[in-house]
Amino acid sequence: MSFEGGKLIWHNGRMVPWEQATVHVMTHALHYGSSVFEGIRVYKTPEGPKAFRLTAHIQRLFDSALIYRMPIPYDLPTLIGVCKEVVLANELTNGAYIRPIAFRGLGDIGLAPKPDHPVDVSIAAWEWGAYLGADGLEKGVDVCVSSWQRVAPNTVPALAKAGGNYLSSLLISTEAKRLGFAEGIALATNGLVSEGAGENLFVIRDGQIYTPPTASSILTGITRDTIMQLAAQLGLEVREQAIPREMLYLADELFFAGTAAELTPIRSVDRIEIGEGRRGPITKRLQDAFFGLFSGDTEDRHGWLEGLDTQPVAAAGGS
Repeated sequence: MSFEGGKLIWHNGRMVPWEQATVHVMTHALHYGSSVFEGIRVYKTPEGPKAFRLTAHIQRLFDSALIYRMPIPYDLPTLIGVCKEVVLANELTNGAYIRPIAFRGLGDIGLAPKPDHPVDVSIAAWEWGAYLGADGLEKGVDVCVSSWQRVAPNTVPALAKAGGNYLSSLLISTEAKRLGFAEGIALATNGLVSEGAGENLFVIRDGQIYTPPTASSILTGITRDTIMQLAAQLGLEVREQAIPREMLYLADELFFAGTAAELTPIRSVDRIEIGEGRRGPITKRLQDAFFGLFSGDTEDRHGWLEGLDTQPVAAAGGS
């Protein structure tokens, strides 16, 4: 993947050229994985570029940092404003992917950081298309159940979107691609379905939609929540319940949901064709409702689309 459109990055309170947004090799996060991050998409809409659920994403960034007792040295409104400014500074008004990251920076080496250990914050933005391929949004993708399981409860907290958590995702996704699949699905330690390497999962059978619950070692995705609310608007119920592996094979439809993946149908699992082997009717209805938010065909009842109008905050500090 190339970082098309990325020219400037906001790093610790100021906008710097992309190549100058660097950290020391003794940065705590590099050694111990002590980072939290988010991914936010900006869509082109009839009313101009809009960030999708930006406030919810930045709130989750602070929630993840809280779990790891990592004080972010800026407040929520400041970082929301910076995200918008970075998109505008890079002239990405036709669509963008925003990546805010907070991490323990250069300080005393040691696993347990001291209370005054510096926390750095950077925000980048670039052009990024469909994560699992543009064709996958219509035709679906082929996936496998990974031999790697998600972490057990009370080990590494799944509700935090932390850099260290993604070593699990790396193993799952790398294995899947090595075996010729587009992505991998992980089971929880109890053998029940958890989620994709970087996506939540929805299962449809006999017109009913299911998704694994929070207790299945999932990241409670913001796109996942969006799909559940859009389904309700369409008169479709989503049940959060434990899902056995074999239910994947018997599904009429399956799809991934995530900021990067958006809403991507799954056409096969472990070489077993799902339904008719292509995007199903309920998946398409949900896709149409989701992407309709950005075309104007779906009413934004919840104020999920946030404009990029902002006052300059590149030099602003935080609380």
